[in-house]
Amino acid sequence: QVRLAESGGGSVQSGGSLRLSCVGYGYTYGTYCVAWFRQRPGKEREGVVAIDRDGYTMTVDSVKGRFTASQDTTKRTLYLQMNNLKPDDTAMYYCAARPSPRCPTSLQFEHSWPLFGYRGQGTQVTVSS
Repeated sequence: QVRLAESGGGSVQSGGSLRLSCVGYGYTYGTYCVAWFRQRPGKEREGVVAIDRDGYTMTVDSVKGRFTASQDTTKRTLYLQMNNLKPDDTAMYYCAARPSPRCPTSLQFEHSWPLFGYRGQGTQVTVSS
């Protein structure tokens, strides 16, 4: 049974940093497309960063230059390093995986939550001004 468990959320001031972690169980780690999504208050769930089997990373423009995803396959863990956080980054952040080595295209990714069948419970990030 595939399970994803996020951690690392919290409250920070604007300009601060956080690192989220997501441990994956129940599948051959490193063979799926994995991603971070977020849902900001009053908005749709949106893709943030995705990594495919080959390590190719796709980052949406709104966080490019501030957020970086990486993974440690030995620890079965996906990370999201978030720097220079802004109040608009306040959201529930979710880890997700899809049983495909390839991620959605850059045109699809931001709204591709339905394509990711495995999802974590989420971790809250709150950024105050």
